[in-house]
Amino acid sequence: MTNLEKNPPLSVLDTGEPCTAVEVLTPREVPLGGIRAMTVYRTLPQRRRSLVGAWCFLDHYGPDDVAETGGMEVPRHPHTGLATVSWLFTGRIDHLDSNGVAAAVLPGELNLMIAGRGITHQEISTPETTVLHGVQLWYVLPDATRFSEHSFAHYAPDPVELPGASIRVFIGSLLGSTSPVDTRTPDMLGAELLLEAGASVTLPVRRDFEHAALAETGSITVNDAAVQHRELGYAPTGADTMQIAAGPEGARVILLGGVPLGEQIVMWWNFIGRSHDEIEEFRRRYQAELGFDPADDRDGGKPALFGPYPDGQLPPLPAPPLPTVRLRPRE
Repeated sequence: MTNLEKNPPLSVLDTGEPCTAVEVLTPREVPLGGIRAMTVYRTLPQRRRSLVGAWCFLDHYGPDDVAETGGMEVPRHPHTGLATVSWLFTGRIDHLDSNGVAAAVLPGELNLMIAGRGITHQEISTPETTVLHGVQLWYVLPDATRFSEHSFAHYAPDPVELPGASIRVFIGSLLGSTSPVDTRTPDMLGAELLLEAGASVTLPVRRDFEHAALAETGSITVNDAAVQHRELGYAPTGADTMQIAAGPEGARVILLGGVPLGEQIVMWWNFIGRSHDEIEEFRRRYQAELGFDPADDRDGGKPALFGPYPDGQLPPLPAPPLPTVRLRPRE
């Protein structure tokens, strides 16, 4: 942590070295759900960039009229080798997982689920929710912790106030605010930044971090690079400040950062592993444990990766077929 982070002035900072090489990543639209599929906007991963630090997945959705979209209905599905971060702006989502955790996802409050060696969960918006708006994030667990036990954490960060802006740090440290959540992936940052119309801030950041800023509402500039609504502005390592400014309508920004992971990963569907064969085995175990495919002798005596689960829930999602070519690592 830099000295500025430990003892920040509550004002706009005007010193430091911002990075001018900003890469702008545009989202693709992905339908999520059934017949009335809710559209999400996915900026990570993509061919141009797979990771920002350990962050590997960013879905942005809403504000959606639930009466038209049907809301979020994602039945039981698996994860391995990663952690999920649910962060809402409007609405409520009920979380249930095979670790026995039932929790509400509420605006401004972090729900972090660490999958470790394996977990299943569902996320369903509540009947009372009329407008749904938020982001879903994943990050990679490094090799040292990816086979650890699953866990769940909740944290409601207090805002740090700045002239024309406020920020809530839900993972890592910034501007003297530190999240107490154990991520099992070191050296990360996740925060929500609210900017008034025309406001600009220069944030002290770690030189060994790469960063990305999602223009969640409105348009912004990141180190003078224009980033339109739903786009992601990426800045590489090497700078100790990051400048973010809002347009005339103001903006909400999701800021992510971290030390580059430095590990090759294989990411397919909801699994993260280190090889095609490992992903294939995760899929086989999931299909067998949930009864989609018959079990075989290889599973004798092994603890279940993806259960147990409460009765009376929606039917789980089957895994899609693996591609006909071998999955390639990315970094």
